[in-house]
Amino acid sequence: MTDDWSILAADYPDLAHVPPGLRDAARVRVFAAGEAVFRQGDRPKAMYRVLDGEVRLLRRARDGTETILQRSRGGFFAEASLESAAYHCDAVVVVVSRLLSFPKAAFREALNSTPVFRDAWMAQLAREVRLLRARCECLSLRGADARILHALESEGTAGALTLAQSRKAWSAELGLTHEALYRALARLQAAGTICVDGTRIALCKRL
Repeated sequence: MTDDWSILAADYPDLAHVPPGLRDAARVRVFAAGEAVFRQGDRPKAMYRVLDGEVRLLRRARDGTETILQRSRGGFFAEASLESAAYHCDAVVVVVSRLLSFPKAAFREALNSTPVFRDAWMAQLAREVRLLRARCECLSLRGADARILHALESEGTAGALTLAQSRKAWSAELGLTHEALYRALARLQAAGTICVDGTRIALCKRL
Protein backbone atom coordinates (compact mmCIF):
# COMPACT_ATOMS: atom_id res chain seq x y z
CA MET A 1 0.00 0.00 0.00
CA THR A 2 2.91 2.33 -0.75
CA ASP A 3 0.76 4.68 -2.85
CA ASP A 4 -1.44 5.55 0.14
CA TRP A 5 1.37 5.84 2.68
CA SER A 6 2.03 9.55 2.31
CA ILE A 7 -1.61 10.21 3.21
CA LEU A 8 -1.44 7.92 6.24
CA ALA A 9 1.84 9.40 7.44
CA ALA A 10 0.39 12.92 7.20
CA ASP A 11 -2.49 11.93 9.49
CA TYR A 12 -0.45 9.65 11.78
CA PRO A 13 3.10 11.03 12.17
CA ASP A 14 4.42 7.93 13.98
CA LEU A 15 3.99 5.94 10.75
CA ALA A 16 6.63 8.09 9.06
CA HIS A 17 9.29 5.84 10.60
CA VAL A 18 7.93 2.65 9.01
CA PRO A 19 10.45 1.45 6.39
CA PRO A 20 9.38 0.90 2.75
CA GLY A 21 9.41 -2.91 2.87
CA LEU A 22 7.04 -2.97 5.82
CA ARG A 23 4.82 -0.36 4.18
CA ASP A 24 4.36 -2.66 1.20
CA ALA A 25 3.23 -5.48 3.48
CA ALA A 26 0.74 -3.37 5.48
CA ARG A 27 -3.00 -3.64 4.98
CA VAL A 28 -5.93 -1.58 6.25
CA ARG A 29 -8.72 -3.68 7.75
CA VAL A 30 -12.16 -2.54 8.87
CA PHE A 31 -13.84 -4.21 11.86
CA ALA A 32 -17.46 -3.91 12.95
CA ALA A 33 -18.47 -2.97 16.49
CA GLY A 34 -18.25 -6.03 18.71
CA GLU A 35 -16.04 -7.95 16.30
CA ALA A 36 -12.94 -9.69 17.66
CA VAL A 37 -9.57 -8.86 16.17
CA PHE A 38 -8.23 -11.96 17.90
CA ARG A 39 -9.13 -14.29 20.75
CA GLN A 40 -7.16 -15.61 23.71
CA GLY A 41 -5.11 -18.60 22.60
CA ASP A 42 -4.89 -17.52 18.94
CA ARG A 43 -1.43 -17.53 17.37
CA PRO A 44 -0.21 -13.96 16.67
CA LYS A 45 0.27 -13.41 12.95
CA ALA A 46 0.10 -9.62 12.73
CA MET A 47 0.81 -6.41 14.62
CA TYR A 48 -2.02 -3.87 14.72
CA ARG A 49 -2.33 -0.11 14.93
CA VAL A 50 -5.64 1.68 15.46
CA LEU A 51 -6.25 4.33 12.81
CA ASP A 52 -9.83 5.17 13.76
CA GLY A 53 -12.15 3.73 16.40
CA GLU A 54 -11.36 1.84 19.58
CA VAL A 55 -10.06 -1.60 20.51
CA ARG A 56 -10.03 -3.06 24.00
CA LEU A 57 -7.95 -5.93 25.29
CA LEU A 58 -10.14 -7.96 27.62
CA ARG A 59 -9.68 -10.87 29.95
CA ARG A 60 -12.75 -12.68 31.24
CA ALA A 61 -13.02 -14.41 34.60
CA ARG A 62 -14.98 -17.64 35.06
CA ASP A 63 -17.94 -15.70 36.41
CA GLY A 64 -18.06 -13.62 33.24
CA THR A 65 -16.54 -10.48 34.74
CA GLU A 66 -14.43 -8.54 32.25
CA THR A 67 -11.18 -6.76 33.04
CA ILE A 68 -9.89 -4.19 30.56
CA LEU A 69 -6.14 -4.65 30.16
CA GLN A 70 -5.62 -2.01 27.49
CA ARG A 71 -7.77 0.49 25.64
CA SER A 72 -6.50 1.88 22.36
CA ARG A 73 -8.06 4.72 20.39
CA GLY A 74 -4.90 5.33 18.40
CA GLY A 75 -1.51 3.68 18.10
CA PHE A 76 -0.40 0.09 18.47
CA PHE A 77 -1.90 -2.40 20.89
CA ALA A 78 -0.99 -5.88 22.15
CA GLU A 79 2.67 -5.02 21.62
CA ALA A 80 3.78 -8.03 23.67
CA SER A 81 2.37 -10.36 21.02
CA LEU A 82 5.53 -9.76 18.99
CA GLU A 83 7.32 -12.07 21.43
CA SER A 84 4.42 -14.42 22.27
CA ALA A 85 3.39 -17.76 20.84
CA ALA A 86 -0.28 -17.11 21.70
CA TYR A 87 -2.49 -14.20 22.72
CA HIS A 88 -3.25 -14.05 26.44
CA CYS A 89 -6.49 -12.05 26.08
CA ASP A 90 -9.20 -11.04 23.62
CA ALA A 91 -9.08 -7.92 21.45
CA VAL A 92 -12.59 -6.60 20.77
CA VAL A 93 -13.60 -3.61 18.66
CA VAL A 94 -15.91 -1.17 20.47
CA VAL A 95 -17.10 0.87 17.49
CA VAL A 96 -16.55 0.51 13.75
CA SER A 97 -12.78 0.78 13.48
CA ARG A 98 -10.01 0.91 10.89
CA LEU A 99 -6.86 -0.98 11.83
CA LEU A 100 -3.51 -1.09 10.09
CA SER A 101 -2.22 -4.65 10.01
CA PHE A 102 1.47 -5.58 9.63
CA PRO A 103 2.59 -9.21 9.16
CA LYS A 104 4.46 -10.22 12.31
CA ALA A 105 7.49 -11.63 10.49
CA ALA A 106 7.89 -8.50 8.36
CA PHE A 107 7.49 -6.29 11.44
CA ARG A 108 10.24 -8.17 13.28
CA GLU A 109 12.55 -7.98 10.26
CA ALA A 110 12.00 -4.21 10.02
CA LEU A 111 12.93 -3.77 13.68
CA ASN A 112 16.12 -5.79 13.17
CA SER A 113 17.19 -3.94 10.05
CA THR A 114 16.02 -0.34 10.57
CA PRO A 115 17.45 1.52 13.60
CA VAL A 116 15.15 4.55 13.24
CA PHE A 117 12.08 2.33 13.27
CA ARG A 118 13.46 0.32 16.17
CA ASP A 119 14.05 3.51 18.21
CA ALA A 120 10.48 4.71 17.50
CA TRP A 121 9.13 1.33 18.58
CA MET A 122 11.14 1.44 21.84
CA ALA A 123 9.76 4.93 22.56
CA GLN A 124 6.23 3.58 21.99
CA LEU A 125 6.86 0.75 24.46
CA ALA A 126 8.21 3.22 27.02
CA ARG A 127 5.02 5.30 26.77
CA GLU A 128 2.93 2.18 27.23
CA VAL A 129 4.90 1.22 30.34
CA ARG A 130 4.18 4.63 31.86
CA LEU A 131 0.45 4.18 31.19
CA LEU A 132 0.48 0.70 32.69
CA ARG A 133 2.26 1.96 35.80
CA ALA A 134 -0.44 4.58 36.29
CA ARG A 135 -3.11 1.91 35.85
CA CYS A 136 -1.41 -0.42 38.35
CA GLU A 137 -1.17 2.46 40.81
CA CYS A 138 -4.88 3.13 40.37
CA LEU A 139 -5.86 -0.50 40.87
CA SER A 140 -3.73 -0.70 44.03
CA LEU A 141 -5.83 2.02 45.67
CA ARG A 142 -8.57 0.94 48.02
CA GLY A 143 -12.02 2.34 47.48
CA ALA A 144 -13.89 3.64 44.46
CA ASP A 145 -13.46 7.29 45.51
CA ALA A 146 -9.65 7.04 45.48
CA ARG A 147 -9.58 5.35 42.08
CA ILE A 148 -11.83 7.96 40.51
CA LEU A 149 -9.76 10.84 41.87
CA HIS A 150 -6.54 9.16 40.74
CA ALA A 151 -7.92 8.77 37.22
CA LEU A 152 -8.87 12.45 37.09
CA GLU A 153 -5.44 13.51 38.29
CA SER A 154 -3.32 11.09 36.22
CA GLU A 155 -5.33 10.76 33.00
CA GLY A 156 -7.27 14.01 32.86
CA THR A 157 -6.25 17.44 31.68
CA ALA A 158 -6.07 19.93 34.55
CA GLY A 159 -8.09 17.49 36.65
CA ALA A 160 -10.84 17.03 34.04
CA LEU A 161 -11.64 13.90 32.09
CA THR A 162 -14.14 13.54 29.25
CA LEU A 163 -15.29 9.95 28.95
CA ALA A 164 -15.19 8.51 25.45
CA GLN A 165 -16.91 5.34 26.65
CA SER A 166 -19.88 4.51 28.82
CA ARG A 167 -19.58 4.79 32.58
CA LYS A 168 -20.09 1.04 32.78
CA ALA A 169 -17.03 0.54 30.57
CA TRP A 170 -15.07 3.04 32.66
CA SER A 171 -15.96 1.14 35.82
CA ALA A 172 -14.42 -2.02 34.32
CA GLU A 173 -11.28 -0.06 33.49
CA LEU A 174 -11.05 1.10 37.11
CA GLY A 175 -11.64 -2.41 38.43
CA LEU A 176 -15.02 -1.49 39.93
CA THR A 177 -18.57 -2.68 39.51
CA HIS A 178 -20.71 -0.12 37.74
CA GLU A 179 -22.89 0.14 40.86
CA ALA A 180 -19.84 1.06 42.96
CA LEU A 181 -18.78 3.66 40.40
CA TYR A 182 -22.23 5.30 40.28
CA ARG A 183 -22.42 5.47 44.08
CA ALA A 184 -18.92 6.94 44.35
CA LEU A 185 -19.62 9.57 41.68
CA ALA A 186 -22.80 10.61 43.48
CA ARG A 187 -20.95 10.74 46.80
CA LEU A 188 -18.05 12.82 45.47
CA GLN A 189 -20.40 15.17 43.65
CA ALA A 190 -22.54 15.67 46.78
CA ALA A 191 -19.40 16.48 48.77
CA GLY A 192 -18.35 19.09 46.21
CA THR A 193 -15.18 17.18 45.33
CA ILE A 194 -16.05 16.63 41.68
CA CYS A 195 -18.27 18.31 39.12
CA VAL A 196 -20.13 16.16 36.60
CA ASP A 197 -21.49 17.55 33.34
CA GLY A 198 -22.59 14.77 31.02
CA THR A 199 -19.50 12.85 29.99
CA ARG A 200 -17.15 15.41 31.57
CA ILE A 201 -15.99 14.71 35.11
CA ALA A 202 -13.68 17.22 36.78
CA LEU A 203 -12.19 18.09 40.14
CA CYS A 204 -14.08 21.07 41.53
CA LYS A 205 -12.05 24.22 41.97
CA ARG A 206 -12.04 25.42 45.53
CA LEU A 207 -11.80 29.09 46.41
